[in-house]
Order: sequence, then structure tokens, then C-alpha cells
Amino acid sequence: MGKLKKINSLGGLVFSTNPNLIDANEKEQEVDTLIPEKQKLTIKLDKKQRAGKVVTLITGFIGSESDLEHLCKQLKNYCGAGGSSKNSEILIQGDCKQKIADFLIKKKYGVKVH
Repeated sequence: MGKLKKINSLGGLVFSTNPNLIDANEKEQEVDTLIPEKQKLTIKLDKKQRAGKVVTLITGFIGSESDLEHLCKQLKNYCGAGGSSKNSEILIQGDCKQKIADFLIKKKYGVKVH
């Protein structure tokens, strides 16, 4: 019975030889990236669920995952810190609020610092 539920959760599709078949979830995730002037990014410090360590959290990015990862890489290099990006959020290790705000303003992003 457990295997039947798993197959049904896929909508009945198990295997397809159609090279043009695109998953419905992939279509929904493709988002055009807004130009920096129209982005409204929020920068704040966060300690929740991070064992008391401080990270700088940048939220509000509207665009593709590849563009988000590119911006994350630029910020990590500029700050000289580690970090990650997912779900339209960028995490930079440490307190880099002012550095990040200056960098994003130079790149003409709309910035709000908390």
C-alpha cells in the first residue's frame, strides 16, 4: 500500500521518454530577475537557530536562483566571509551589515537596514 501512495503522489507518471516533457514545478520556479533599481532588499542580523552565532541576513531578492547565487558569491568575496543562498535569502557569516549595505547601494539596489 505504501508504494502505491508514492506512485500516486507523482501524478501517475513513473517514466517518460519524451525529451520535451518539463515538470510543472520547473515552469513555476523560472522567475525573471528584476533590475537592481527595482529590488527592495532588507538587511538584518539574525541569531535564531544558529547556536548563538550571528549572521547577516539579506531578504527580498526577486529573481532566479543563479542570479541569487551570483550576488551571494559577490557579497562573500567582498566581506571575506562564508555564507549561502536559498529561498530568495542570502546568509553571510558574521556582522557585515554596513559593508553589505554599502556594496548593494553601489550596485544601485534598494536597501533597508534593520
